[in-house]
Amino acid sequence: MMWSIMGTIAAICTTVGFIPQIVRGIKTRELKDVSPLMLALLLVGGSLWLAYGMHLKNPIIVLANGFTLSFVVTIFVLRLLFKRNNAKV
Repeated sequence: MMWSIMGTIAAICTTVGFIPQIVRGIKTRELKDVSPLMLALLLVGGSLWLAYGMHLKNPIIVLANGFTLSFVVTIFVLRLLFKRNNAKV
């Protein structure tokens, strides 16, 4: 039981950790300082964790990594949009 609680807290912390970057990016309209290689590695790692969680039928792993992937994709897309918009100016 205690390990499930710790796992849940860890999943929440690592998943929610992307939200400040998204908020900052939206406010500043700038995400060029976020490494695309890091985002790509997070995308691959999160996808593998998601598949692993689905294999184990573990909802904590599945939900955490599903949200993580959505946040990483959001940062990727915002980075591309802001790069295009800043290039037009």
